[in-house]
Amino acid sequence: MPAIAPFRSVLAAFALAVMGTAMVAVPATTQAQANTEPNVKTGPSGLPLPRFVSLKSGRVNMRVGPGLSYAVNWMYLKPGLPVEIIQEYDNWRRVRDADGAEGWINQALLSGRRTGIAAPWYKGKEAAIDLFARPEEEARTVVRVEPGAIGSIKACNGDWCEMEFAGHSGWIDQALVWGAYPGEAVKE
Repeated sequence: MPAIAPFRSVLAAFALAVMGTAMVAVPATTQAQANTEPNVKTGPSGLPLPRFVSLKSGRVNMRVGPGLSYAVNWMYLKPGLPVEIIQEYDNWRRVRDADGAEGWINQALLSGRRTGIAAPWYKGKEAAIDLFARPEEEARTVVRVEPGAIGSIKACNGDWCEMEFAGHSGWIDQALVWGAYPGEAVKE
């Protein structure tokens, strides 16, 4: 029986590390800002939590726990898909996708390259999202993108994001982008 007590302690410590951390939604910042601003939560990596990243590969397993021994509960087949890191444990990152699914992905399969999804909450509805020539609603429409389209984020100023969708660049209302926090400034 003595061998069980240390195992329970390790298991309890692991459970606290994995589940005991409260998630606070704050805008992502640069690492330098995260270290100087007291209200920004950082993970063990020193980077802000939560924060957006994208998938590096076209085959990424999301697991139920932080390790290869945990079951795969989802496989992503789209490189560049944005995900939100909400927790860190060793070299594993707990992520959330645009549909709200959560699980663990090895950090080696994630990229700091910022991408975004155009209004995924409108997917399946007859709507189109305007991509403007300048960051203002009165500007010329460059192209209309379908809700759920994935694009690369070039920059965000807190109100608008400059993005590229299938070779077309323009500005989109930041409130219509899943992949950038409201008010967040992003530079490529």
